Amino acid sequence: MELHQVEYFLAVVDHGGINAAAVALQLAQPTVSQAIRTLERELGAQLFHRAGRGMVLTSAGAAFVGPARQILRDVVTAEGALVDADGLPRGRLDVYAAPALAVDPVAHLVGAYRQRYPNVSVRLGDFSDEDACAALIREGHCELVICHLPVSSGGLEVRELGSREYWLVFPPGVDAPEQDPLPLAELPDVPLVAVPRGASQRTHIERALSAAGRRTRASAVVQHREALVPFVLAGVGATMLQRSVAERAAARGAVVRAVDPPLNRAYGLVYDPALLSPAGRAFLELAGRG
Repeated sequence: MELHQVEYFLAVVDHGGINAAAVALQLAQPTVSQAIRTLERELGAQLFHRAGRGMVLTSAGAAFVGPARQILRDVVTAEGALVDADGLPRGRLDVYAAPALAVDPVAHLVGAYRQRYPNVSVRLGDFSDEDACAALIREGHCELVICHLPVSSGGLEVRELGSREYWLVFPPGVDAPEQDPLPLAELPDVPLVAVPRGASQRTHIERALSAAGRRTRASAVVQHREALVPFVLAGVGATMLQRSVAERAAARGAVVRAVDPPLNRAYGLVYDPALLSPAGRAFLELAGRG
């Protein structure tokens, strides 16, 4: 068994098929297919059922997922255990982050980290279910998870890094209330552009509005948070955005108001101290300096 075979196997698992895995790996589809067939021969077991263009794990394949992830995690951990001539970490660090945190604070954290530790490459993944943070670490996807708090940590360590304030953002030209901050209890009856129900961001906002005696009325539901500002600027409805994003929207013509009581969301890191490489510990230390 070779390491690239394990990597290709997990790519097929994570992306749901050979073609998608090949695109993600930037390889030709036959290369991935051949590696999977060779791996199956070497293991003496069929790992996938071929169903049309799809790939479904067999029982043997499902049993191999955990060990396969551990193999790759062990390799990454071994690389991360290395230091350069100056004693600084090198290798690769895998971090998963909630999509809403990817720009702020994750981009800033990774930028500062890379300036200090240029010999460590950072691979960033995302996830949709913040309750899966512990599983991402235990299953070997990453060393660190950056997510909103509180979170079900499954017994892992949690370190709060800060909080983000959310503001109300109206379309350009809207006759918005003059109060700033605007009491949530006096929120006008305007439709909101929202992310899907079940998303932690929407749940948090709806709870705050409910506590103020207000309810949301969606004018549009968008799957991608990046679409919120364009939809608001197009006049589809108002929305709640993290402060720095709201300020950028204001520069493009949107009308923004802080809210009272303030709507804040804490965020932080989830990790297993026993599994951190020197690269991971360095990231944790830098992030904790705020």
